Amino acid sequence: MNDAKSHIPPTAKIRLDSDALVSNWRNLDQLSGKAKAGAAVKANAYGLGVRDVVQKLIAAGCADFFVANWQEAEEIEDLTAGRACVSVLNGVRELDMPFAVQSPAKPVLNSMEQVARWQPTGEACDIMINSGMNRLGINLNDLDQNILASMSIDIAMSHLASADEDVDQNRDQLACYLTSLKQVPAKRRSLANSAAIALGGDYHFDLTRPGLSLYGGIQRQALEGFIKQVAIPQTEIIQVRSLRSGDKVGYNAQYVANRSHNIGILAMGYADGYLRGFSDRGAFLHKQARLPVLGRVSMDLIAIDLSLASDLKEGDWVDCEYDLGTASSQSGLSQYELITGLGNRLPRQWV
Repeated sequence: MNDAKSHIPPTAKIRLDSDALVSNWRNLDQLSGKAKAGAAVKANAYGLGVRDVVQKLIAAGCADFFVANWQEAEEIEDLTAGRACVSVLNGVRELDMPFAVQSPAKPVLNSMEQVARWQPTGEACDIMINSGMNRLGINLNDLDQNILASMSIDIAMSHLASADEDVDQNRDQLACYLTSLKQVPAKRRSLANSAAIALGGDYHFDLTRPGLSLYGGIQRQALEGFIKQVAIPQTEIIQVRSLRSGDKVGYNAQYVANRSHNIGILAMGYADGYLRGFSDRGAFLHKQARLPVLGRVSMDLIAIDLSLASDLKEGDWVDCEYDLGTASSQSGLSQYELITGLGNRLPRQWV
């Protein structure tokens, strides 16, 4: 948001539940067994506001944070220095070195080229091992035990590709990771993301790295009952219209009224991250009433059915039905896309 305009009352916003965020982290920490839970806060804490999230989680006891790049590490440096460890998942380029060597954050080294770049500094680092996902990480056969033995390695980590599924790849990656640990003299070990926490103690090691589930995402049934919704988009009704049978609504007349009823026009749309996949599928909530989206979601406006909420009028607010699992089924988008895609023009308001 533009600070110069922040005094103007918004017509849509995101209500963020502090208690739900902290509860999610504590539950994931407990589910991690003997391991300690860290927190993935990359991409501006999945779009919710990294500085607020980090401050709340540090106060709750979180001591390890994971970001994507050095810009993200710099953004929280004043909050974490001396209080928590920060790991930069995308590693360290040559261009990153001037900042990285003086930063309290650690690079997660993803190649032997990065190892060679960092080793002369003598500073702490983490190592990412490619156990079968084939994104970032050092292949098992490329690990050079002699070089790694001379380094200050905090965390040896890897990442599961299909932790949200019951597939053989999970056990195969676990076996590869266990083999790699014989060659990496690290202080701590970390494999599990949010979904992998639910796979059980074999995957927990010393440190888990939840991300999506901190913010309300549930990828495995075992997490149900432990994870609460954190982000609830809310928007104002800027007009109430009365339709007659046969009236058309929105672009391409995707909705045609088959009876007389009222609709509400909402000040939100796909520019705010409420994408066209919700057209005729999504819904908004008022008290106990579910108010379906009618027709096509446009850039800044949405039409909803007010048949079950005749008391609503211009200027009233409604909640978006944005439980991540439900919204994913409605829109066809992944839970990750839904939470990170909430628009920047929606102010975040923590309660």
